[in-house]
Amino acid sequence: MSSWVIVPAAGRGSRFGGEVPKQFLDVGGRSLLAHTLDALASHPGIGGVVLVLGTEDAPVVPEAVLHGKPWVRAAGGDTRAASVLAGLRALPESVRPDDFVLVHDAARPNLHADDLDALLERGRMDPVGAILAAPVRDTLKRAGDDGGIDGTEPRERLWRALTPQLFRRLQLGRALEAADADGIAVTDEAMAMERQGARPLLVEGREDNFKITTPADFARFEFELSRRG
Repeated sequence: MSSWVIVPAAGRGSRFGGEVPKQFLDVGGRSLLAHTLDALASHPGIGGVVLVLGTEDAPVVPEAVLHGKPWVRAAGGDTRAASVLAGLRALPESVRPDDFVLVHDAARPNLHADDLDALLERGRMDPVGAILAAPVRDTLKRAGDDGGIDGTEPRERLWRALTPQLFRRLQLGRALEAADADGIAVTDEAMAMERQGARPLLVEGREDNFKITTPADFARFEFELSRRG
């Protein structure tokens, strides 16, 4: 059994800076987005890719990184949730309403196959679905308005949400539509599902499945590539 994956790549990366959106920057001879697509499409559990892009984006996507998998393009929206909804609507008819689909950040290129194995295996056994996540290991501080520490927060049972996230096509679409109708800007797909009373499964993933948000993150991925040789 294989699943399609939606890759929202219409964001402009304002926190990263620069004229070129970070997902189109070159690293190791190809774009960051191409590295992300390679990590996904090389996995046997991926059946196809929906690439959600801005209307004016014309990125070069080497066929090699798609590993022969089918892919379609969708036009992104003003928010991540709108882009994911566009991706859900662009899925082929062969993807049924109760089939599981994945959503993965375009700027999260360091996904490992064993994490994807675990997410697909465990998530498909859950009635709701699952997300990759990592337990919070750092001490957490609550800041006051003046920048001073107001207290230390307990970190037990706290996790950092990663991607991919795995949900059924129809349920995820309805959850995102409901959040939009309520004026709620969800920051990931699991948040939309939680608002519907669902409890997605947490599947522990690797700490190095990081999202590139700043130039320092970009440099970290360059280092990761150099380690691979």
